[in-house]
Amino acid sequence: MEKLDKNYIIGFILLFLMYGTYIYFNDSLTPPAEPAKNTASVAKKVITDTTSSKAISISDSSSVNIAEQLITAENENIKVTISSKGAKIVKVELKNYKTFDAYQANKTESMVLFDGSNTSSDFLLPTNAGDISLSKINFSASKTNISVKGDKAESVVFSFPISGGKIEKTYTISGKGYEIKQDLKTEGLSSVLKNAPSTIIWENPMLVLENDLSENRKAAQINYFDKEETFEDLGLGSTSDENETADLPVKWFSFKQKYFTSGVVSENGFFEKGQFDLKTPQEDSSIVKIGKITAQIPFTDLSQNKVSLKYYFGPNDLEALKSVGNDFQKNLYLGYDIVKPVNLYVFVPLFNWVESFITNYGLLIIIVVLMIKITLTPLIYKSYVSSAKMRVLAPEIAAIKEKVGDDAVKVQQETMKLYQQVGVSPLSGCVPLLLQMPILMSVFFLFPNMLMFRQKNFLWANDLSTYDSLINWGFNLPIIGHHISLFVVLMTISSLAFTYYNNQVTPDQPGPVDMKKLSYIFPLVFFFVLNSFPAALSFYYLVSNVVTIAQQLIVRKFIDEDKILAILEKNRKNYHTKPQKKSKFGDFIQKQLQASEEMKKQSSELKNSRKKK
Repeated sequence: MEKLDKNYIIGFILLFLMYGTYIYFNDSLTPPAEPAKNTASVAKKVITDTTSSKAISISDSSSVNIAEQLITAENENIKVTISSKGAKIVKVELKNYKTFDAYQANKTESMVLFDGSNTSSDFLLPTNAGDISLSKINFSASKTNISVKGDKAESVVFSFPISGGKIEKTYTISGKGYEIKQDLKTEGLSSVLKNAPSTIIWENPMLVLENDLSENRKAAQINYFDKEETFEDLGLGSTSDENETADLPVKWFSFKQKYFTSGVVSENGFFEKGQFDLKTPQEDSSIVKIGKITAQIPFTDLSQNKVSLKYYFGPNDLEALKSVGNDFQKNLYLGYDIVKPVNLYVFVPLFNWVESFITNYGLLIIIVVLMIKITLTPLIYKSYVSSAKMRVLAPEIAAIKEKVGDDAVKVQQETMKLYQQVGVSPLSGCVPLLLQMPILMSVFFLFPNMLMFRQKNFLWANDLSTYDSLINWGFNLPIIGHHISLFVVLMTISSLAFTYYNNQVTPDQPGPVDMKKLSYIFPLVFFFVLNSFPAALSFYYLVSNVVTIAQQLIVRKFIDEDKILAILEKNRKNYHTKPQKKSKFGDFIQKQLQASEEMKKQSSELKNSRKKK
């Protein structure tokens, strides 16, 4: 089940409230191999010893005298370092990405997703004498390094002879992409292996890759996808220690950070008895969270020659994730189900298309806003016409209130009667705005997860994927944090300007709450909510506000309120001279008002009878 950071929830609610208020008024060079090191003592300091207490010792003379080797396998996108000790991946570099710190310092070094000093993995192979911990075995490698380009693929085989047979691990990498395949097989060990599941263990302290440790910790999580195609996550929006056990067999699991994911997919079938643990090292600012995954692989997979796994080390890019298969793209969060289709089928393709010919990402946002607003112009025009109708009727509504007095039910009845006479539906302006709402909500969830804006600068913002800091006082304050974002300040000013303009063209509405004054509160609250959100999102809302004001000013030029009033008067005459069919909505409202009036009458009679007693 997907869980959200409280800022997302608050923002989501505020967007609903703001939109509701708006509707009320109108009625988002391979290095050389390293020498052998004594890594055991280092590993003990960083990770928990995962070796089974009954693991059998390995002392085959063919491997004892072999020094540990570090083999690299790389393509256009990734460079993977594999240690002969355990034949396991100990380091992954993403060649086309940098950490936030390296980007700020203008360094050319590629980003290390993890390395041997902070991550550990093991594979426990069950035998009749106990579990063999493969991480204790020093394998022989068939190659030193492999580098692949284009459509080719190459493999490196790690082998270890044991009890007259052997254990083999084969890694295969293609010329491009972020995947590397691992096949584990045994030969001549049928009498040694135990008919029991193997165990895979992966502990991964996730490194700091982005700005703002607090926000990174909220975004770091463990995801998994089970046999019934249910996506589950652990740790999203939380900095508390959490653990969870999968109820069903699991197809894949992953360590997901804000913009990058490390994961593994079972190619044979499913992992069983998945156990997931996530901890936040509060005192260690070099680690985002420490994730640990323990799962079992059925014996049938190993007995049928080999266990096939596919690892993914790469960005949270929709197309790259989809290429893994098995709905691995669910690692990219695109919002609630109501807005996810808008992001998936509208915004992501639209942004990708505009990016193909625009390299300035601020200009890209402006173009997308203009395209969306132009597409929505018919809806905006219809909404504004409805608002104009309400404005020309405002004097008559005020006269009704003055004539009837403080009887709210009677005022509503007479107002509905007026609407029926002149042919105005109070919902006609709301429907176009409601149709726009999924777009407004979509970008709110999309931009904080959008890799496209990572380390892209615009104006004073060095990185559009994080906040732009106008003022930074170096310590956290409640609600606002440790900085003020300039784009958020400008967005707030534009929101207040739009609210002021909207209030000027909107007639006062009867009711106990002054909605015009209340409407100024939402932009101010949003200032605090969005202060730590990506600058790209604040800039999008800023441009959207400015374009909306301009759009309404232009639309207003084409609306003749005197002509609208004449049409309404004509409708009134036709209402009195021709038989009229009541609308279902009007009839429903009338019945509700009559029921309300009857209840009020009964309540008054009951009150009077009690007084007489």
